[in-house]
Amino acid sequence: MIEKGNPKRKELCEIVIEKVKEEDIKIIYLQFTDIHGIIKSFEINSKRIEDIFDIGENFDGSSITGYGAIEESDKVALPDPSTFYLLPWRKQDKVARVICDIYKPDGQRYEGDPRYILQRAVKKAEEHDYTYYCAPEMEFFILTPDTQQAFKPSDMRGYFDYDPYDINEIIRYRIAEYSDAMGISVECVHHEVAFGQHEIDFRYGEAVNTADNTITIKSIVKTVSAQHNLIGTFMPKPFEGINGSGMHVHQSLWKNGTNVFYDELDKDNISILMKRWIAGQLKHAIPMCAVLSSWPNSYKRLVPGYEAPVYLAWGFRNRSPLLRVPDFHSKSSAARVEIRCPDPSGNPYLQFAVLLRAGLDGILSEDIKIPEPTDRNVYHLSSKEMEKEGIISLPGSLHEALKHFRDSEFMKEVFGELAFKNYYYAKLEEFDKYRVVVSEWERNRYITRL
Repeated sequence: MIEKGNPKRKELCEIVIEKVKEEDIKIIYLQFTDIHGIIKSFEINSKRIEDIFDIGENFDGSSITGYGAIEESDKVALPDPSTFYLLPWRKQDKVARVICDIYKPDGQRYEGDPRYILQRAVKKAEEHDYTYYCAPEMEFFILTPDTQQAFKPSDMRGYFDYDPYDINEIIRYRIAEYSDAMGISVECVHHEVAFGQHEIDFRYGEAVNTADNTITIKSIVKTVSAQHNLIGTFMPKPFEGINGSGMHVHQSLWKNGTNVFYDELDKDNISILMKRWIAGQLKHAIPMCAVLSSWPNSYKRLVPGYEAPVYLAWGFRNRSPLLRVPDFHSKSSAARVEIRCPDPSGNPYLQFAVLLRAGLDGILSEDIKIPEPTDRNVYHLSSKEMEKEGIISLPGSLHEALKHFRDSEFMKEVFGELAFKNYYYAKLEEFDKYRVVVSEWERNRYITRL
């Protein structure tokens, strides 16, 4: 993350400009995301790169979701040179991409830029000398389209299944190869539980870099799938009756080079700061659910029985609570907490921003109450038992989640007033489009019965 005014920026820009000349790169994609997390991109002639690094490129933001009305539509995309990479699948005609920060014509940052919202959250942590590290486990499906425009899984394999001659195996290898070429250190890639479902994990990093890597992985998965006439999708629940795709996020907090989530004197080797971080995320879990699980389809995944957490609880080995402390073998650098409700269809800049601010709020709040951990399988608890233990569930729909988001002063503070309104109305509009559709299930169930 190299922002405007950073003294390292000029040096990096010069390195990129020289590379463009040496590699004879013709076209450069300027990329950013809309409020939903959809990648937006436009191409510039590489001969203009020096000017673009200096003053940015103007564009009309009125048609970009969350980027303002037509009377305030002018925006400026300023490339971050640290995100410059050649696209490894464009070897013959060399093409590069760079991720941009969004400015207003007066030179001020645009408050509705999701990357800026995360950058502000990072600065909030830096004010207390904290550095937030995170690493998402990104699940996705590879699907085969048929002539009726329906979709089916590209294979019939299950968890960790291996077949060296299978096209999915080749696709996973190619995804890892392209990720490495774009500076992403992939740690693991494998088949997941459901037919046609896969997972890719990459090394943890600082929040903005990790969000940049997350949208890059999405592009790579879709590109490699398309190269084989298949469809890569991060849709949370494309099929009923099987597991959906989540994005479990592993999180740690560091100060002066030390992981403050570790405490060798604690019986579980976790610090009071980690416990307060967990309490903060549980406190804000319901309103931030509209960001972590941000589409109507997300809530088809968040149901009991499919390894998706729906209850506000935390524990250690058990995977059913919302937050889990994995076994880190008393290794101080590996102490972390995993949140399991996010899915990979959302905007990672906003997802990491709300996670960071919610955890930080737990640490900074004087009156935060730390709930006791549970290692019971909360899926199997009765409603009465959950009531007694104070365990409540996440919202059951995007509409319900948006009500809590709308009423949260904390979420408004994290987003800023403009982005808060833009996000709320964009998601409300999406839910309205969803709720007026009459599904095949409804016709089959009710036409002859009612």
